[in-house]
Amino acid sequence: MIARGRKAASVDPDAKARNLKRLRRIEGQVRGLQRMVESDRYCADILDQVSSVEEALRAVGRELLRNHLKHCATRAMQAGAESAEAMAEELLDLVRRHAR
Repeated sequence: MIARGRKAASVDPDAKARNLKRLRRIEGQVRGLQRMVESDRYCADILDQVSSVEEALRAVGRELLRNHLKHCATRAMQAGAESAEAMAEELLDLVRRHAR
């Protein structure tokens, strides 16, 4: 589900640059995976690369969560009880969805 129109309260420029660099690297890794599958590479080798991509995506997710907690969640928690309660529910939902 993609929520359109919402923007981060604030984004650390260094974190953004790191994430974009990681995502470009991941994009290249995924293209490499496609070539490996197309050329019938050994399954275990492909699976190793899949694990690398998954870990790289988790690293991006951790960085995004860190930014969300530092800026978006903090701002919402300071905005009042209703906003704080909504943010608490959002954070719990994020943990449920991403802690697998």
